[in-house]
Amino acid sequence: MRLQAWAKETAVVSFAYLATFYMTFELLIPLQDRYFPEFSSHASLLFLPHGVRVLAAWLLGWRSVVALGPGVFLAFFSVAGLGVFTPSRLIAILIAVIVPAATFHAFKLVKWNLSPRSGQMPCWPCIMAAGIAISILSSLLTNFVLGSGPQDYLAYLVGDIIGLFVLMIMLMFFFRVLRRYEA
Repeated sequence: MRLQAWAKETAVVSFAYLATFYMTFELLIPLQDRYFPEFSSHASLLFLPHGVRVLAAWLLGWRSVVALGPGVFLAFFSVAGLGVFTPSRLIAILIAVIVPAATFHAFKLVKWNLSPRSGQMPCWPCIMAAGIAISILSSLLTNFVLGSGPQDYLAYLVGDIIGLFVLMIMLMFFFRVLRRYEA
């Protein structure tokens, strides 16, 4: 693959990650704080960037690690500032970009290949199941590395799963509208 194509792929995926990240932190979390003030975790109960991670890994495989890298790093930087360079946050960044691709790869090794194929409809429930597995693994590892409590683990898990589901529905409607205008 040419360098220009990799750069474009990385720009699109990282932009999508950052756009969903800022939508989550600037719009959804303030709403969450308003309607669920007793919820003490800083995790989002609707974390759309998880959907970007899952769909990027599904579409790109291991290339998603590079494509997600800048967006995930900038998202962590916007939250932690220079604290992004602490070992625990750097490991959390690696978890965020590697676990999705590694999970799809592991599924392929056990003969459950979800990779997109020309002329074949994707198995959306299968991708959702993979996203749940990615969320469980990512939540366990990230919360362990960051030293978070059980409430944060559950919040990450719920936010990831709902975020993936909502993003998939949003994309489904977007592509449906796009097909109508193409016809």
